[in-house]
Amino acid sequence: MITLAITAEHIRTTIAAYLEEHPGDKRELGAVLDLIDGGGDLTSRKTLPGHATAGAILVGPDGRVLHVLHNATGKWLLPGGHLEPSDETLLQAAGRELTEETGIPPHVVTPHGEIPLHIDVHPIDANPAKGEPAHRHFDFRFLFRTTAGIGELQTEEVSAAAWREVENLHDERLRHRIAQALR
Repeated sequence: MITLAITAEHIRTTIAAYLEEHPGDKRELGAVLDLIDGGGDLTSRKTLPGHATAGAILVGPDGRVLHVLHNATGKWLLPGGHLEPSDETLLQAAGRELTEETGIPPHVVTPHGEIPLHIDVHPIDANPAKGEPAHRHFDFRFLFRTTAGIGELQTEEVSAAAWREVENLHDERLRHRIAQALR
């Protein structure tokens, strides 16, 4: 089993800082904290009923948010994915995923802060091809800004990228938080 540099304590501390800013999310994140308290390794994609992922909310100079078309789901999503052994923090994992999927180099991307703008708990369908049952992702989403354009896409995982207006995001809570952060 590969042990990641991201520890349960880092995840717990990140959630605690997040809940100080967003106390209304405590009930939703209770399941995540229960898994950590029960000794679950949220850094492993094999951990069920769910595990941590890291996502990037990249805002361009015109205030639009970058979305990528994920090959596995056929859906337009924010860049992001599973944690890797080289990741030292959730923020770093989000930045790595952003660079990998979009080709935008890290030196032209600035994180908004160390605390996620949103932690989203969402279901993932079973993937028989990968031998994965249905489970949940605990997606730690960090806000980044850039003045760069889209680079070379990681075509194994994504097939297109597009900038979209904040108002067009489906998640009302995320839409509100992005708008608030950009003020």
